[in-house]
Amino acid sequence: MNKPFPARGRGSASNPKNRFEAIERIPEPPDDRDETSSPQTQFFADSSRSIIAYNDSPDVGFDASVNPYRGCEHGCPYCYARPTHEYLGFSSGLDFETKIMVKEDAPELLRAELSSAKWRPQVLGMSGVTDCYQPAEKKRQLTRQCLEICLEFRNPVMIVTKNFLVTRDIDILAELARYQCVGVRISITTLDHQLSSALEPRASRPAQRLAAIKILADAGVPVGYLQAPMIPGLTDAEAPAIARAAAKAGASFAGYVALRLPYAVKSLFEQWLEQHYPERKDKVLHRIRAIRGGKLNDANFQTRMRGEGIYADEMAKLFQLACRRAGINKRWPELSTKYFRRPGRTQLDLFEGKSL
Repeated sequence: MNKPFPARGRGSASNPKNRFEAIERIPEPPDDRDETSSPQTQFFADSSRSIIAYNDSPDVGFDASVNPYRGCEHGCPYCYARPTHEYLGFSSGLDFETKIMVKEDAPELLRAELSSAKWRPQVLGMSGVTDCYQPAEKKRQLTRQCLEICLEFRNPVMIVTKNFLVTRDIDILAELARYQCVGVRISITTLDHQLSSALEPRASRPAQRLAAIKILADAGVPVGYLQAPMIPGLTDAEAPAIARAAAKAGASFAGYVALRLPYAVKSLFEQWLEQHYPERKDKVLHRIRAIRGGKLNDANFQTRMRGEGIYADEMAKLFQLACRRAGINKRWPELSTKYFRRPGRTQLDLFEGKSL
């Protein structure tokens, strides 16, 4: 791995070797590099010919998802999606947050796939991999266009984001809510502004995320929060405070995910701890290993989202108690496919009983 260096507004300090490549490319930093340096974001066209991805994971909550972007400029060093960038020939590190693949034709692809007789109406997850409201969305509006198509078909969608930008689309979200076709989970990792700035450099700060919950709730949009990731020894103790704040803002459902560190994310997160919280590094890593069978990651479906062991059980109990005391007793909103339609069907189609 090349020598790490701090970069303003970035969560990674290096570009670790792509696990699929035999050769490691190590750029030599210029002599005048300093702590204010920050690589510029580059955007590349994604030529994928489909937009709905399917998974068979029993612990995700939905089987189909839409991701208009690959890579994420939010720059969270803990992001479990970082290794997916290696399939594109990039690194899990700085490449993941500075080389963003954009699916410009995502809306057209989504309309075509929802129009197909092969589509079985079901909940679509948005941000199943990377955040659909990351900074690029402000200008490109691909997520908004995809939501417009979901509204057109009245297909339910579940959104997860840590960006206040989601409130921009409140007109569409409120209309989807009329048909039980939307739920929004705002990801809240910590309420500590300073910690959030270091941990999630280009995401909205905690106060903005709570404000987003209130705006959505006031508009009648089902909204909850996701304490993700819950980092043992660093953010897990905030569960009661996060639950109280989110409930006060209007959150009606909640969930959490224990920190996951697949592949190169392990070393990236260790680097981040060393740079920002060196005095807590050993404690955090020890507690991660305590819930991951002595390792820093566990990929098993049954345990990857929660961990296992005494400390994992304590984290679960803390979260559950925090939610009960805050008056939150649901994990998901109640979404429905009963209003699904395919625009353009004729009266003859109806009389002939052609299926949706």
